[in-house]
Amino acid sequence: MPETETLLRLLGSFLIGSIPFAIVAMWGTGIDIRRVGSGNPGFNNVLRVNKPRAVLTLIGDLGKGFLAVWLLLRADDPYYYGWLLGFLVIFGHCYSPFLRFNGGKGIATSAGVMLALFPKWAAVALVVFVLVRLLGSRRKWSEAGMIASVGTWVFFTILMALMVGGPDVRNAALMTVFLAWRHKQNFQNLLA
Repeated sequence: MPETETLLRLLGSFLIGSIPFAIVAMWGTGIDIRRVGSGNPGFNNVLRVNKPRAVLTLIGDLGKGFLAVWLLLRADDPYYYGWLLGFLVIFGHCYSPFLRFNGGKGIATSAGVMLALFPKWAAVALVVFVLVRLLGSRRKWSEAGMIASVGTWVFFTILMALMVGGPDVRNAALMTVFLAWRHKQNFQNLLA
């Protein structure tokens, strides 16, 4: 029975991540966010179209990352289980079965996961994200969202190395590589 409960919690994390808040936030506007801007059903694309609805998207995507870990992680779980739940909620966001296994790029959801697992260091990283994002917007950087997002994950990984250590550094690095890979088109656009 414990294995069944564990599998259900892992599946639950993936399904929570699968809720496409960018689509939900745009309900009633007549706009399919997958058909405008970059076509990505995530915060940055909604931000291009409708700022108030982008805030709703951000709250939903960040919230589901936090909720999945907070709700499904037990005190007696093995150490790595929080990261496993975190990866699964992010995979749910990126490969949502509700969107034919397409989805967003995972940055806001990953921020929610880190707020649940490492609230102090995630809060520091979020401040860095906001500062870099604002700077990029003011300076009209091409791909400012990607630079802020991936740059913040690199910064968070360095924080893990300096302040936490152990397997958390490896897991943060794996997350950084995955999220950078999800932004490969943005990197190509930047280089072009």
